[in-house]
Amino acid sequence: MWHTGYGIEINLSLPDLGHPGRPDLLREITTSVAERDPHLLECLAHHDGRECVSEAGGKSPWMFVRQGRVGGRRPLVASHLPVTHKATPAESEQHRATKERIVETASRYGLGAEAEVPTANRRSISDALVTGPDGTRIGWEIQYHHLSPSSVHRRSANAVQHQITPLWVAKDRTASLIDRAPWARVDDMPWKEIAGGKEMVIRGGYRYLQVWKCVPSSPRHCPVADGAGHCERVHAEWFLPALCHPEKPAVRLEDLVLSSATGESVPVYVPNRGGGRAGRHMWVPVDDCRTWQELTGQTAPLPAAESQEADDAITFAEQDIDRTCRAGEEGRFVSDARPIRDLGQPTGGFTLARMPTQRSRNPNLITAVERAAASAALGCPPWELGPCAECGQLMRRYGRDAAMYCDVCRAVLNGR
Repeated sequence: MWHTGYGIEINLSLPDLGHPGRPDLLREITTSVAERDPHLLECLAHHDGRECVSEAGGKSPWMFVRQGRVGGRRPLVASHLPVTHKATPAESEQHRATKERIVETASRYGLGAEAEVPTANRRSISDALVTGPDGTRIGWEIQYHHLSPSSVHRRSANAVQHQITPLWVAKDRTASLIDRAPWARVDDMPWKEIAGGKEMVIRGGYRYLQVWKCVPSSPRHCPVADGAGHCERVHAEWFLPALCHPEKPAVRLEDLVLSSATGESVPVYVPNRGGGRAGRHMWVPVDDCRTWQELTGQTAPLPAAESQEADDAITFAEQDIDRTCRAGEEGRFVSDARPIRDLGQPTGGFTLARMPTQRSRNPNLITAVERAAASAALGCPPWELGPCAECGQLMRRYGRDAAMYCDVCRAVLNGR
């Protein structure tokens, strides 16, 4: 490409783009076309006076940069304007119907709701802005076609800077916005069904915290022993409603419109403990969020700064610059299908060494994290916890269904 502002050639296969003295060049050329001069990047063939295939076909010689995906590599790809995807009439109608349904739902609940609201600096526009009773603002972003991860990060960060919590809506399990910001996935349905009020279930992006003691009687496999045996420790992970024990009711779009604005549902960011993606974004019940914070000490609902994820890292082939116009051939750089990002698997993960023992029968020696984990795992409030009369392990000692001995000690005593 030719950079019309600096009057330089750009080689996208080199880490420094061929200009080591311009460290900000990559950020500048990957800025959204809506936020820069659309004539900033020019087809090199067109600039050299040679045939530009795109212009010869009645299209534009001007260009933008996107990230490809092929064979595990993520090269930068120069593509001709207009952008590669324009919403189809069906997608536009889906988008409009979903936006109107969110605004109508919020208004029906007595919440403030507006459509197409720009931020103060006008760098982004919320499809629907819903305001809760305490002033909480949720910026709904309906994104039914592909959007680059950098655009999701940039628009989400801009919303947060203006005290707006972003909530992205997708219909595709491969959508790049998944886990880049607070999100929700709905079914791909005709716009008439959306406008007609057909149930829209949140299929991904909303989870419940499950805390359990890893014993043979537990309905769950051990997450740290690859399903082999039980480790006697306390685990906490986030699950989709249908995978909870007992199963939780499905969350509908209307439910999330109300609960996100009233604070009954809040966004949580869970860093990955095993590597790969940087972490997971999800909406969760506020009580589950408090339990998670007690267990992990995590207080910020969103990461302070988004880091580039491993599967988004740009790769550079370091080749000589290609001076041929390859309009129409860009697809060969993105031939690989986008990976499924919404896998529906349990995520997060916290493990306490074991159910804590009431050391020396002194309750002050039990840490807040241990008490919170025991309370959640046993399904009782903290004040009902007490020591097993035999082994001293914390158990449900007081209140309804209380006992003097834990299950293990009871079995031993009954066998004597």
